[in-house]
Amino acid sequence: MTKFYWLHEPKEWRCTGDLSKARHKWGGLPGLHCPECGATWAGSATAYPSVDLSSLPQRTAFEAARPEPFGEFVRLRELVRPFAPPGAQLLPGVEFGPLVGTATGTFSPIFFYFVQMPVMHREALEKLRAEGVRGLRGFPTELRFRQKKHPELVELEVLPHGRLHIDCLPPDRPPKCPKCGRNGFKRPKELILDASSLPVDLDLFRLSDFETTFICTERFVDAVRRLELHEAAFRELPLR
Repeated sequence: MTKFYWLHEPKEWRCTGDLSKARHKWGGLPGLHCPECGATWAGSATAYPSVDLSSLPQRTAFEAARPEPFGEFVRLRELVRPFAPPGAQLLPGVEFGPLVGTATGTFSPIFFYFVQMPVMHREALEKLRAEGVRGLRGFPTELRFRQKKHPELVELEVLPHGRLHIDCLPPDRPPKCPKCGRNGFKRPKELILDASSLPVDLDLFRLSDFETTFICTERFVDAVRRLELHEAAFRELPLR
């Protein structure tokens, strides 16, 4: 049986890479105010660098981050849906297009410090693919570096798949909002994966119910360790 791991940043970073001055070219969906649960939120941690909104006449509507009434959010979401990859959840706050702006410092071969901007050296991506790691999609960035010598960074498009098993969720959790789909509780500290929900053809993905959580397979972990691609920590997770 395939083993699955939680991929997260190590406790100590040896690299100094910073993407705080970077953003995605086409902005993103606004937050929303839900008339059903009363929450105003923008919970997505996913970006879709493959999405090109240059042909969309209403593209300026995605430039500014702000909350919108539920109906307006839905209208904007459906405008971009034809441009998004299959399986995209398109939650409030999701971002589109390549990374633009300034990158500073040094970047390890895989750099998952910013959960909405997972980047990797192009050379590392090609090595992982050559090792048989499945489903990795990397897209060019438009980042500017202050230093002359720097790696070519690509941004990974990591789609949501799979979910946590109900046994690890708090029993007193509030129900998911039937209108906007918001989960009003934090990710549990101890994770159990729902085995029946996990993809069989991908070695790296996000959880659908907690997009900040990267999950990878044993194949991915073995390749990263064999290639000595640093700055990643792995924790095996139980299945149920």
